[in-house]
Amino acid sequence: MPYVPNAKRYDTMQYRRCGRSGLMLPVISLGAWQTFGGYRDGSTAQDCLFRAFDLGITHFDLANNYGTPPGNAETVCGTVFKEMPRDELIIATKAGYTMWNGPYGDWGSKKYLVASLDQSLKRMQLDYVDIFYHHRPDPNTPLEETLHALDLIVRQGKALYVGVSNYSGAQYCDAVRIIERDKLTPITIHQPVYNMLNRHIEANLLDHTERHGTGTIPFCPLAQGLLSDKYLKGVPEGSRAAKVWEGKSRLDAGQLEKIRALNELAKQREQSLAQMALAWILRDPRVTSCLTGASEVWQVEDNVKTVNKLKFSEEELKQIEDILKK
Repeated sequence: MPYVPNAKRYDTMQYRRCGRSGLMLPVISLGAWQTFGGYRDGSTAQDCLFRAFDLGITHFDLANNYGTPPGNAETVCGTVFKEMPRDELIIATKAGYTMWNGPYGDWGSKKYLVASLDQSLKRMQLDYVDIFYHHRPDPNTPLEETLHALDLIVRQGKALYVGVSNYSGAQYCDAVRIIERDKLTPITIHQPVYNMLNRHIEANLLDHTERHGTGTIPFCPLAQGLLSDKYLKGVPEGSRAAKVWEGKSRLDAGQLEKIRALNELAKQREQSLAQMALAWILRDPRVTSCLTGASEVWQVEDNVKTVNKLKFSEEELKQIEDILKK
């Protein structure tokens, strides 16, 4: 049976303007890092993507190197996108990490970025992407070359908007200066890591993106699952955390105490810990959307329920600050 989207998909999701652009994004977005085409198969990807769209998630985030082997996430998701209404989707991909051997398969040269996007479009069976990111700063390629490549890609019609990811505040400001000087396509969106346990962008990035009219979409908003109920009793033997990112070494007694205290506060708010962690990020109007991941449909549904309670009292915010400072 062909997929028929939920007719009420836009009724409850909230959308925010991405900086000063015309682009609106759902406050909860869905990404494919480590999941679709990685340790989850195509049927899981289809179930999660369809359910996300039915709940008002229109923005789906990928990168050239996502999946196993690298690129498989785009192949798997591209097959699903063909069953969905393209003009209602915001599809993003990136290039900047190692994708193929040799001097042209990594970093930020014009050769790599243009070739990588061409490959991504073929894998996803698309004529264009909505957002194309430079995935990480390149210390050896002139920033002018990288930014001119992004501008070229937009002029070629292969992307509608461009973004950067993992740029520091200073690197982002350098990019804006060059763009303004050379009259290039502006940076519509910045994708940094940000969560309750990693707050560096509050000091060195958000003021800059706000001043220059760039939206912000944090990745790892749940600290790769730490800010969920998954690890309240520690890292289970054989879990993905234990295997993939050595959660045992990252989840020390102090972190676990904070997470348990945050979970108790979430219960008082009648939310899951994950929902509260996402709402906490979205408390800041400079944040456009939270980029979430999911390996099962129920996780998509749980994350979307965040929109039911986004506001915090001053007392709740103080309690969170006190917990995080311990």
